[in-house]
Amino acid sequence: MKSKISLVVGIMLIFIAGMSFGLNSKNQSKTDYSDEVQIIRTYTDVLKIVEDNYVERPKSKDLLYGSLRGMLSSLDPYSTFFTPEEFKEFTSETQGEFGGLGIEITMENNKLIVVSPIEDTPAFKAGIKPGDWIIEIDGEPTDKMTLFQAVKKMRGQPGTKVTLTIFRKGVDKPFKVEIVRDIIKVKSVKTKELENGKIGYIRLTQFQENSADEFEKALKQFKNKEGIIIDLRNNPGGLLTSAVSIASMLLPKGKLIVYTQGRDPKNKEEFYSESDPIVPKDVPIAVIVNKGSASASEILTGALKDHKRAIIVGDTTFGKASVQTLIPLQDGSGIKLTVAHYYTPNGNLIMNKGITPDIIVKMTEEEEIAKAKAEREAKISGKDETEVKDPQLEAAVNAIKILNFAKKMN
Repeated sequence: MKSKISLVVGIMLIFIAGMSFGLNSKNQSKTDYSDEVQIIRTYTDVLKIVEDNYVERPKSKDLLYGSLRGMLSSLDPYSTFFTPEEFKEFTSETQGEFGGLGIEITMENNKLIVVSPIEDTPAFKAGIKPGDWIIEIDGEPTDKMTLFQAVKKMRGQPGTKVTLTIFRKGVDKPFKVEIVRDIIKVKSVKTKELENGKIGYIRLTQFQENSADEFEKALKQFKNKEGIIIDLRNNPGGLLTSAVSIASMLLPKGKLIVYTQGRDPKNKEEFYSESDPIVPKDVPIAVIVNKGSASASEILTGALKDHKRAIIVGDTTFGKASVQTLIPLQDGSGIKLTVAHYYTPNGNLIMNKGITPDIIVKMTEEEEIAKAKAEREAKISGKDETEVKDPQLEAAVNAIKILNFAKKMN
């Protein structure tokens, strides 16, 4: 195996040197490949030193795969290298149902971070919060895991238990949370009437395949109300097509919803609203978001904000909006590579920045814990969850009232 790798690297060096010489000789490019050649030489030097001197004889394939994994993870939290076994499992469609916890996670600087727990799932009921750092899974440290490995370890048979060790900002020391896996079936759209039936409230927990149809029914039900509140808090995202469809129900036909842009021009793509809006333009809309609102949630929020169709209330969103492509390699392995980022209609980058609300209403750790506890108790007792003290919801209701008052004054 060592000789094969050396041969491959040797061919690579010759190819790069030859390409540089050939291009320069034809005056087609003045690119200097000396830095790239030196980097590859350094790589082969380290590979040789490790193979010859490490305390135990390593497997060349493990060294190669490990270096590729490190290369991809150094780019961003979403670019990943897969071994042949991992790539096959990642790309194949899972048959049947599997047990899970119901959380959206990401890997940042070798830290396994919770983007958002999905409402009504085991993780949500156990009190997992956006921004939690999962230090261990069943006692195994996560700092050496890939994102794929962590997800796989948290999945399992419904009814089985998994213990997460959590570090949370504001808490003195890490703590353990035992969660029972369950089949994750999430109802993505929930509705209520507020202010004695004057305001329609739509809670969107995920952008699933059927979310647009459910959302359309809710909009038609509330389109003649004095206002509509769309709650996207702790919504980790989902299907882009679902987000575009929902935005089309709220924006005039032909309006830009979102576009992607990368270094390669072929990764530039624009998405426009394809239908007339369901809700009359004089019906005010408020959208509630927080740091757990990510991906498709940010796309919808950004479109409504830029086109001034909704007033945004809450906390700055997560900032997760990038396009990945899967690329298979000859040995069966593969990579997931970020090739573009999402931008709002006004050209604002969402990735790592998020969407800043028009009305900022932050909730303290204590307020969020109290709210989650009160909501769980309300569900158990069969009471109305919207009666729980909720500063962000209250601000959204007040925003609707102010917009209606301004409309009457005009």
